[in-house]
Amino acid sequence: MSILQRAVEGLIAVFHSYSGKEGDKYKLSKPELKNLLQGELGEFMAASKDPMVVDKILSDLDENKDGQVDFQEFVVLVAALTVACNEFFEDCTKCKGEPGPKKD
Repeated sequence: MSILQRAVEGLIAVFHSYSGKEGDKYKLSKPELKNLLQGELGEFMAASKDPMVVDKILSDLDENKDGQVDFQEFVVLVAALTVACNEFFEDCTKCKGEPGPKKD
């Protein structure tokens, strides 16, 4: 199995390991989202000193305004974090004068 296939399976597994503990098993409630963020992205969460960070993330992700995050909305968070991390590492590489990732 390829790295990307494992990553996709991992995203699905992580989402469903937190969803459905209360209410709809295909959506994350606010407490479930908070648990996911703390459990899976604890370092990102610790860097934020904003006590309202979970509320803000939920508000930003909740496209249909149902107060929950479905898988499609969750993937938006993962994509945004991935882009931000990629940009951060590209900037670090440029600052250090190191060659960036290989591009085919």
